[in-house]
Amino acid sequence: MSDRGMSDRSMSDRGMSDRSMSVAPPVSTGIPSLDLLFGDGRLPGLLPGDNVVFTVDSIDSYVPFARTLARHVTESGLPLVYFRFAQHPPVLEPDPRVEVIATHPEPGFESFITQIHSAIRERAGVIYYVFDSLSDLSHTCYSDRMIGNFFRLTCPFLRDLDTVAYFALYRHFHSYHAVEPIRRTTQILLDIREHEGLTYLQPQKIDERLTPSNARLHLFRNGRFEPVTSSPRISAVIQSSSWPGLPSASYRMIGVWDKTFVRAEQVLAASRPAPGGDAATPAAAGDPESLRETLVEVLRLIITNDDRMLALAERYFTLEDVIAVWKRMIGTGMIGGKAVGMLLARAILRSADPRWERLLEPHDSFYIGSDVYYTFLVTNDCWWDRQRQKDPESFLDGNDAVRAKFLAGSFPDYIVARFADMLDYFDEAPIIVRSSSLLEDNFGNAFSGKYDSVFCVNRGSPEERLAAFMDAVRTIYASTISDEALSYRAMRGVLDRDEQMALLVQRVSGAPYGRYFLPQLAGVAYSFNPYAWSREIEPEAGMLRLVFGLGTRAVDRSDDDYTRVVSLSAPGLRPDASADDRRRHAQRRVDVLDRERNEFRQVHFLDIVRDADDLPVDTVATRDRALSRELRERGLSDRSAYVLTLDPILEKTSLVADMRALLSVIRDAYGTHVDVEFTANLDSEWGFTIDVLQCRPLQVQGTSANADPLPDLPPERVVLRSEGGVIGHSRTIDL
Repeated sequence: MSDRGMSDRSMSDRGMSDRSMSVAPPVSTGIPSLDLLFGDGRLPGLLPGDNVVFTVDSIDSYVPFARTLARHVTESGLPLVYFRFAQHPPVLEPDPRVEVIATHPEPGFESFITQIHSAIRERAGVIYYVFDSLSDLSHTCYSDRMIGNFFRLTCPFLRDLDTVAYFALYRHFHSYHAVEPIRRTTQILLDIREHEGLTYLQPQKIDERLTPSNARLHLFRNGRFEPVTSSPRISAVIQSSSWPGLPSASYRMIGVWDKTFVRAEQVLAASRPAPGGDAATPAAAGDPESLRETLVEVLRLIITNDDRMLALAERYFTLEDVIAVWKRMIGTGMIGGKAVGMLLARAILRSADPRWERLLEPHDSFYIGSDVYYTFLVTNDCWWDRQRQKDPESFLDGNDAVRAKFLAGSFPDYIVARFADMLDYFDEAPIIVRSSSLLEDNFGNAFSGKYDSVFCVNRGSPEERLAAFMDAVRTIYASTISDEALSYRAMRGVLDRDEQMALLVQRVSGAPYGRYFLPQLAGVAYSFNPYAWSREIEPEAGMLRLVFGLGTRAVDRSDDDYTRVVSLSAPGLRPDASADDRRRHAQRRVDVLDRERNEFRQVHFLDIVRDADDLPVDTVATRDRALSRELRERGLSDRSAYVLTLDPILEKTSLVADMRALLSVIRDAYGTHVDVEFTANLDSEWGFTIDVLQCRPLQVQGTSANADPLPDLPPERVVLRSEGGVIGHSRTIDL
């Protein structure tokens, strides 16, 4: 985005000379829509004393903001000082109205900061300052600690003089020792990102003025910053630049486990072409065998030790993939079966066809390693209780008391700090904390529904959000010793096996509609349809169970409501016999996250239609014409005449064909039938993205752990056949 395009109009500095006001009036950035983000119900604009730090990927993203400010200030006849000390191109264009002060960091920290502070002190009446990128000080051997110290000293100094100062910091360039002091000290921290030729801004900190409204990601378009609410767009923008991990993550405090991944990074870097274009030297690890050995080593550290899953992981994961997982981990250990299934399904699809890269919603999940669970057990004196539960004769004895200890447990400070870092990353976006145990979702053991998953609406103060998140973690940890989970383990003969509980933390896919947050579509896809209610249905094509809203209603059906069942070979066929039956069997209740009540809840579909004017109801529902006509004749709104059929999505999009292809690709890679949990979100042109949340081998009850397709028998060999529209657990039985 050009700096010229940002100046939508100039704003006057309202009453800046009126020193009789008890509070100094705000000053403008030169961009009215940006000023509004800082207002919080007061006059828009920056407050005198505000230091503004822009985190950017390159100096080019900082330049338009600095030049727009400079143009506004100089056109208003006010002085502006530009501190020039970096090797990058000048931030501001030559202008006789701008005073440029060249300072020299080479002589040392004390000399450099003295130059700058002396210049500021001599110009006490100047309100506006622009600085070069602080990151460039690294080129003169300034450590991250010293860059942080520079800002901790300079920012309060400027604030006491009621100035407005702009700084830039390169994203993911520094360690915790530079970033954290700057974040704590500055008044305003703005994250600037460029994606697909567009500029996005997200406030990370605005002293005493940050609200859920202005903290959102904003797109600059048509001269204005406007909020972005779509989860696919948010994920895509945030992931448009590389991300090195949480600022307080374990690789900041290197141990043996992390040293393995650091070494893996070195092997990966050595295998790539040098910056000048020369190929990597063979001695540096350019041979494929070195890469393969390193890949297997790290796969066994965080992905799986199961030979069958390891073979799949080695085939579809790259070393770069696994290092990216490591950088999004909290703690050490395995990431668990649910996380592996999600990542593996995505890797399989990407390797099959580049189009899946465009169709899949980007994910930015985090993984809480299984070792954190062990640490939790030891820290809270639950280790020996957990060991006693491996006795098949007494595994349920005293279970309530042990669960109470889990629910009251505490976490080490360094883990709490990383939880807080992760929540800062997600801001107030809804998240879900999902169980991802080592035995879960692997071949032979589904543990479907045995362990909890907990939604966090993630609203409130940082302290409140952190407390709710830790409660969610405790709840899932406690579910590992529920009566149902322990009984299932005993039945499967794995009561004595290590069942470390890792956690998968995912951004909830969807968008806000009024007070509610939800995806437009969610469900479970099966590559094999065991209940073909018509001879026209091909079981091998698979089936879907679809719902509007959160997918919990498709996975955990616990009431008398209905889901939409779709045969992927004949999507137009329905088990409902008549139009009245279809209306009677339509979904009525919707699982949502209520952002006002800060909770997960069930809401009637028509209540959402009534309360959320921005809901694209015609994409998911069909109008009951008779009821619509009756309501209009009575002078009433006919928005309550909708029936939640999901027909428009099935008829007007390629969802059915894409889901059939998705299942086929993953099934062939696994070598067995699979089921996949997913969401889908539509755009205004009826395009959509699919978010793969979970993938596992299709589980059945009976003598076979995995579902084998039923043989295609000739009619004369069929003794008994049952057909119907019921979807439940499959069962194979030896006769």
